[in-house]
Amino acid sequence: MNVTMLNEQPSLLKSAALLPPRLSLGATMIHHGLAKLKKEGLEEQAGMFEQLGIKPGKPWLLATGITELVAGVSSILGIATRFTAVSVIVTQAMAIAKVHRKNGFDITKGGYEFNVALIAIALGTLMRGPGRLSLHGALEQRVKRRELRRFRLLPRQRRGSVLLDAIG
Repeated sequence: MNVTMLNEQPSLLKSAALLPPRLSLGATMIHHGLAKLKKEGLEEQAGMFEQLGIKPGKPWLLATGITELVAGVSSILGIATRFTAVSVIVTQAMAIAKVHRKNGFDITKGGYEFNVALIAIALGTLMRGPGRLSLHGALEQRVKRRELRRFRLLPRQRRGSVLLDAIG
C-alpha cells in the first residue's frame, strides 16, 4: 500500500487542508460576536463583564463582540488572518482567565477545553497563514503577477508581497 503524506501532496491540497480550521474558527467567532452584540446579549453580558471585574462592562463587551465578529469574517475570507489569530488568542485567554479556569479543563463542567481548541486553531493560522484558497491568496497572486510584469524581482522592491505576507 502506498501511503502519501500531506507534505508530499501538491500545494493546492496543502492549502485546502487549512480551509476547515479557518472556516470553523470563523463561524465560531461570528456566532459569539453576534451573540454579544445583540440587544439582549448586551444587557445580559454587560453585567457579567462587570461582575468579572471588567469595567465598564458595556464598552468592553462591545469591543469584544466587534473583535470576535471581525475576526470571524476575516478568518472565513482568509485576509489579515495573523491579526485575527492574535485577537482570538487574546479574547480566549481572557475568557479562560476570567471565566473558565476555576472550572478546570472539562467543557461539560464549564471548563476551558473549547477555548484551548480555539487558541490551537488560531496558533496554527498565526504560524501558517491562510493558504492559497483565501482572499489573501488571490491578492498575493495578483501582486506577484504585477511585480513579475514590471520585473521587480529584487526583495527590496517586493513591498506589496512583503506587506501581504506580514498581515497573512
